[in-house]
Parts: sequence; C-alpha cells; structure tokens
Amino acid sequence: MRWILFLRLSILLLLLSAALAPAAQAQSVQITLGPDEIGENQSWTITVTVQNDRLKSYDNFPDIDGFRKRGQSTQSTTNIVNGQVSSAQSVIMTYAPTKQGTFTIPSFTMKVNDKPVNVPGKKVRVGPPLQQQQQQRDPFRTFFDRPSDDFFGSGDTEFVDIKEDAFLALTTSKDEVYVGEGFTTTLSFFVSQENRAPLQFYEPGRQLVDILKKIKPSNCWEENFNIENIEGENVKINGRDYMQYKVYQAVYFPLNNETINFPSVGLEMIKYKVAKNPSFFGQNRKEDFKKFFTKPKRVVVKELPPHPLKDVVAVGDYRLDERIRHTDLETGQSAGYNFNIFGEGNISSIEKPATHNDDKFEFYEPNVRQDITRQNNRITGTKSFSYFMIPKEPGQYKLGDYFQWVFFNPKEKKYDTLKSKLIVTVAGESKKNEAIQSSDLGNFYNKIDNADNTLKTMADTRWQKWAFNAFVLVMLGATAYLVFKKPTT
Repeated sequence: MRWILFLRLSILLLLLSAALAPAAQAQSVQITLGPDEIGENQSWTITVTVQNDRLKSYDNFPDIDGFRKRGQSTQSTTNIVNGQVSSAQSVIMTYAPTKQGTFTIPSFTMKVNDKPVNVPGKKVRVGPPLQQQQQQRDPFRTFFDRPSDDFFGSGDTEFVDIKEDAFLALTTSKDEVYVGEGFTTTLSFFVSQENRAPLQFYEPGRQLVDILKKIKPSNCWEENFNIENIEGENVKINGRDYMQYKVYQAVYFPLNNETINFPSVGLEMIKYKVAKNPSFFGQNRKEDFKKFFTKPKRVVVKELPPHPLKDVVAVGDYRLDERIRHTDLETGQSAGYNFNIFGEGNISSIEKPATHNDDKFEFYEPNVRQDITRQNNRITGTKSFSYFMIPKEPGQYKLGDYFQWVFFNPKEKKYDTLKSKLIVTVAGESKKNEAIQSSDLGNFYNKIDNADNTLKTMADTRWQKWAFNAFVLVMLGATAYLVFKKPTT
C-alpha cells in the first residue's frame, strides 16, 4: 500500500504545481476561458482576475450559443512573500451547456476597471456526461481497490441539503411619507457570516426584469441607483453579522396620496447540495435551485398641509446658493444672476422661482442646469437658474422682492421660502421713458382705446344685389333663347 500512497502524493503535487504555475505569470488584468472539452453535466467558466488592485467595474459577460448563464461568484486572495504583499480579485461567470456538440466561443472585448481587454475566441467540445466518461476511461480503476475508489470519488456519492442561513428582503427607508417626499427602496439578499450552505446568484439580470414589473409603483417618480455589479457589504442585523448583496435600489417620490403596496417577490438562487462523504477527486457538491421570497411591504402616503401652492410646490430639504458678479449695476446694462437650489429631494421636479417684471427691472427666461447625485441611499443635487436682468431705474433694490421659491420641508413638517438676500445698487439715468417709447405703437394704435367698438352694418350695398339679380335674369333669358330657337331651313 505504500506505493499507492506515494502515487497519490505524487499526483497531488503535480496538480498543485500545475495550478500554481499560471499564477506566477498572471497579468494585472486577465480574462481566462474554461477548458476546451467538458462533459454535458459540467460547467464552463469565464474568469476575470485583477492583480494588485480592486475589481471596481466590469462589463456584462457575453451570451454564448449552446450555453446558458448559471450565475456568477467572486473570489479574493492575498499573498505575502518575503514581505511583499500581492492580492487578486476575481469574478467568475458559470455557463451550463444546453446540449452536446462543438461550439465556437467568439472573440469579445470586456471593459474591466474602465480598460478594454480583448479576449480571443476558441472552440469548446461538449461530450457525454462526466460519470459515463469516468466509467469508460478511468485508468485508476484497474489499479486501485474499493477504498481507493472512494478516495478518488468514482463511487456513488450521496448528497445532502444543508439548511441555509440567508434570506431575501425588500426594505424601505420610511413607512410613512408626504406626497412628493422620497423614500429609498432596496431589494437585497442577506447571507449570514455563519452560513454553511453554498449559494450563488442565478441570472439576476433576467429575474430582475420580472421582479421590477411587480414592485414598481405606478404613482411614483423613480430615481434608480442603477446597480451594475452585485457586491457584498458587511452589515449587522440583531447583533449578527451578515453580508448584504443589493440587487436593486431606487428612491420613489409619490405623485399622489395613494398607499403604496409592495407585493411579495421571489429570487431564484443556485443552492448546492454537498457530498455526505467528501472525496479528494470526486464531485463534492451538486447543483440545485431554491427560490427566496420577500415579505409584503406597505408605505402610507399623506397629503400635504393646506397651502395655496400645495399642488405645485417641491418637497424636500433645500437650501439657496445665489451668485452675482457685482452688486453695483448700471441702468440699461445687463447683469447675470444665479439662483441655485441644492439639497435632498426630487431635483427633477424643481420649478423656477417666481419672478415679475416691473418699471424697475426686466428679467429674461433663465437657463437651467441640474446635477443629481445618487449616493449613500439618498438623492441629492443642485438645480441652477441663470438669469439675465436689465435695471431701468437708479436706486437700491432687494432682489428678495423679485426672487422667491416656496417648498415643503418634510423634516420640519412646514412650508418654507428660499428668498434672495442680496441688495443691488443701480446707478445711471432712468430708462423707464425709453422703455415706454420703445413700446409706443403709434397714433393708429393709440386711437383704438377711443374708437367705438359697436358692431355696425357696412355701407348700403342694395344696388350690387339688384345688378347681380339682373345679370342672372339676362343669362337665363339668353340660355332659353338658344335652346328654343327654331333652326333655319
């Protein structure tokens, strides 16, 4: 039996050396394709590996004819050799063959950490299931007895289902909001740090399309966080450590006071059964599926308090940042003024402040710019209104008399007004008379106010009617004469 043990150790060393050899030659970013030949019951993979850097972003994995995506997983390693630290992060997409045959993997390009990586294609042969191949081609069966068969895993394997410590949850940042007040909705998969059941995502993109059709409320404005990569985040729930994987996150802003009801939705995951008696070379886990469901969720929407503008005001926590180059102005000379509203809320719904023209100022329609930031479970941003104004009369003026913006603050539960605090001084000659002169439309238009607007019949036109009737009679007589005239013989 010593020579059997020696042979096993030799095979183990060869496998370890073969596995470690490519690692020494790894590049900073590497995309590795699976083997050239697999069994119909085996998986094929594409692995993206980043050395000595964090895997921040990557494109979608390609769709391959003859294969279907079964989900992705991540790995990370850190090595310290002679005081030198090296690390690697990998994401692995698993594909399952749909049938036997030879399939062509076309060349493709993936962007990893904002850098394109070209991957040459190859051919992959999908043969009969692996167990049939082992029974026909396993060379060790002629040399080893039954105990060694169990060691290499060629015998029948019994798989058991391990209870998972994980759940799917749809959470909201608030249970009660005002009309127009935003609340964050998150769909996450939570896995306990003590979980022993192997789990893996299964086509989350495809499943998410169906899930969103069920949970998106029709009476809300949506600001989507657009989660592209599902990454884990350590959280504590009731004193226990969990890994949270956010699948979807958005902030909803109700447009009316209808109660929002989120139904229960399910997410199917790959859950592996594990071998009851694991072997070194054998299949130690078996792929299976389990669907996890959320609990229904309800968010109550309240009407805003009474106010003349309650149907048009924005809702949120806002501040004013106003900018003007000079507060000393000249009559007839245009000046720029920025009214910038910033804070947390539905930035897209912010309307321009209320302004009015008079004999002191003339204001033009503003240029509008908005910047929205979706971060830390919140929607924040700025909406800027850039005005051009022309002062007409010299004097000192408060811009607060011209620029005001009303909103409802749900934190304070009251209406508030953003009002300019700037005071400008206008010098120069009065331009009011010039404005009046430029708007003078002439003597003809001045007579309009004094003209009689009573409806009157036009001048007598009876002679035109008699002339027209006589012409018609003459034409009828001429026609009758031509019809009834006897022909000359």
